[in-house]
Amino acid sequence: MQTRGTPTRPPRLDESLLGGLAPFARLTLSERRQILDRATSCRFERSRAIFEEGAAADRFFLLLDGYVRVVRQNEDGNQVIMLHVPSGQLIGIAQAFDRDTYPATAVAASECVALAWPASFWNVLVEDYPGFAGAAMKTIGLRVKEFNERIVEMATLQVEQRIAHMVLRLVNQAGRKSADGIEIAMPVTRQDLSEMTGSTLHTVSRLLSAWEKKGWVKSGRRRIIVREPHQLVLLSEGRS
Repeated sequence: MQTRGTPTRPPRLDESLLGGLAPFARLTLSERRQILDRATSCRFERSRAIFEEGAAADRFFLLLDGYVRVVRQNEDGNQVIMLHVPSGQLIGIAQAFDRDTYPATAVAASECVALAWPASFWNVLVEDYPGFAGAAMKTIGLRVKEFNERIVEMATLQVEQRIAHMVLRLVNQAGRKSADGIEIAMPVTRQDLSEMTGSTLHTVSRLLSAWEKKGWVKSGRRRIIVREPHQLVLLSEGRS
């Protein structure tokens, strides 16, 4: 699998580009300028790997546009989608976990644009930019929390609960209001949902079809709209 976006030195981006993004919001304009000047920009086509599990972690990234799937292989060799990461987030931060290889594979779920820095720059950011360090640690904490929640869900919940949990998580991460309800604003297929929840494509298709007949969701090609989120909450908690 090809994993490299074409790196280019970006045009002189305005410092305000980073101002609205949590890891950089507390930095001064001068600090943002210094950080941007060390970055290269990369573009990744949909379905292209940005980095692969086990590969040398030589870069980390800030996703400027698009969505990324974080994927790991389980003990059976099957692919499991662990996270969907929206734009504005850091990815590939193996150095934050004292690793020199990537712990998972990141795949562009849509066309993506990112900034990349060499792995060696991570410690510079953490040590020389205190405003970045605090926000980055919060991001890492949330990422670990979500990983742990996924592990617990996979081990303890029934498949219908797991799928409801995942749809609600995607709504929280990338939901936007539409005429029909809350649309998940990233491409999500039934195969994606099966890989995210450790279930089969047949099971996901059966459940989504049943929910659609009840008026809870509306699904199409790579598209899910939630019409009755409360019903999915009840289902995810085993109360439906």
